[in-house]
Amino acid sequence: MTATPSAERSRPAQRQAEIAEYVVSHGSVSATDLADQFGVSLMTIHRDLDELERQGVVRKHRGGVSAQPSSVFESNVSYRLQATLPEKRALARQARTLIEPGMAVMLDDSTSTLELARLLDGITPLTVVTNFLETVKLLAGRPGIRLLTLGGEYHPTHDSFLGVPCIEAVEALRVDVLFASTSAISGGYAYHQEQEIVLVKRAMMRAAQRSVLMVDHTKLGRVALHRLAPLREFELVLTDGQADRQSLAEMREHGVRYEVVA
Repeated sequence: MTATPSAERSRPAQRQAEIAEYVVSHGSVSATDLADQFGVSLMTIHRDLDELERQGVVRKHRGGVSAQPSSVFESNVSYRLQATLPEKRALARQARTLIEPGMAVMLDDSTSTLELARLLDGITPLTVVTNFLETVKLLAGRPGIRLLTLGGEYHPTHDSFLGVPCIEAVEALRVDVLFASTSAISGGYAYHQEQEIVLVKRAMMRAAQRSVLMVDHTKLGRVALHRLAPLREFELVLTDGQADRQSLAEMREHGVRYEVVA
């Protein structure tokens, strides 16, 4: 089998993210199959699987590996930071065009909006509000950016602040636009697997004059435990060029405004 671009010399973190996606899509695979698929040694695969198991993304068993339940791996920030990066960067480039100097912008604790945060230099002055520690560390001290951090209970799995104190902090603010993501959209609704995150995202939507949802193609046609909001409550849904036709048709049927980003 032809090796993927993630060969032995590739960065381990990126290869591990691709391995995780492969295991998730196939359910259960053998270590030998993974070694063939990714063009690396069996020893390297076992090291990668050990790390992914440590992160709670996969579960090793005799002769192979299987995916943890979606609520586990989809919430893990280490996994999310590596998953579908090219698509997230494309969404971020388009989202950046919606921001003007002088705005107050809220970014949720998604890795999609983290990619947008990387592009904010040059759109100043700008006020940025977030509960994501990765975004806080990225933007702290940036010239022209007034950074407001949302407190609350720190959750290491998400690397963000959640809970009642975070919601109360959100409710005290009013921003021009919210950029957010979620883990699943289907049937005209956005879903997420964790109740605490849903409650914070809903508060953020109420605090924003406009809300933009950034979801790569892997989120389409899926559901999670909790319904976040109707997609029509977002002014715009951004997705990438690999979005399937059925999901796009479904959004049109529900009157959802969306853009497909190349």
